[in-house]
Amino acid sequence: MIGEKIAQDYLQKKGYKILKTNYYTRRGEIDIIAQYNKCIIFVEVKTRTNNHYGTPAMAVNFDKKQHIKTSAKIFLQLEHLYGKEIRFDVIEILIKNEKYYINHIKSIM
Repeated sequence: MIGEKIAQDYLQKKGYKILKTNYYTRRGEIDIIAQYNKCIIFVEVKTRTNNHYGTPAMAVNFDKKQHIKTSAKIFLQLEHLYGKEIRFDVIEILIKNEKYYINHIKSIM
């Protein structure tokens, strides 16, 4: 998806290391897993062309947050990343007239 590619490029320019993209578990998907310094960041990307139904981040409801948290636990266990600092972010991408706008919301959960 174009929004996820935009988000990856944005994070890399900010010095984040992309560890995984579109990470699937039986409990859900995480769009981007990145590392910044010693922190593991789980990123949900929401892309929209308008805000008629609210901001993109508003689509990350309680159920979605629970699926992301559970998938993050699975990732951390499988990768043996015990005791690491973690963070959950949302990156909103608004695409208008062939331009895009990025809003990076850190520590959303």
